[in-house]
Amino acid sequence: MSKPEFVYVTYVETSPENLWEALTSSEFSKRYWFGMELRSDWKVGSRLALVMNGISTETGEILEADRPGRLSYTFRHVTNEAYRNEGPSTVVFKLEQHGRFVKLTLTHEGFAEGSKLLEGISKGWPAIMSSLKSLLENGTALEIPLCALG
Repeated sequence: MSKPEFVYVTYVETSPENLWEALTSSEFSKRYWFGMELRSDWKVGSRLALVMNGISTETGEILEADRPGRLSYTFRHVTNEAYRNEGPSTVVFKLEQHGRFVKLTLTHEGFAEGSKLLEGISKGWPAIMSSLKSLLENGTALEIPLCALG
């Protein structure tokens, strides 16, 4: 039996380079990730932190950084007790050019059966990716209240 995973696919009207930059820029991430900032130097083996109001809420390690086609890192929630007892999972972004669009496939995997984190990210990722798409295509990120996601 395979382990549970989350997969999200969208098409973004941009270039793979622009999308890669959006996925890896600390300043840009704050605009579409509801004030949260992704911090890393994006080199394989380097640390990653998702920071909100100066507090790291998630941590990880860069597994793959093949600009501009594939980005992967481990993901471990560290603040919420219900989530932090779960082991690390893996996030993979695959970017593929399709005419004037980039097909973005996000896979988040490595969850145990009954994972509470899987339940949480299944609400969060669609909002984050929709906000990213809106920001890149229209210049405006979505303003979805975090309480609506949880």
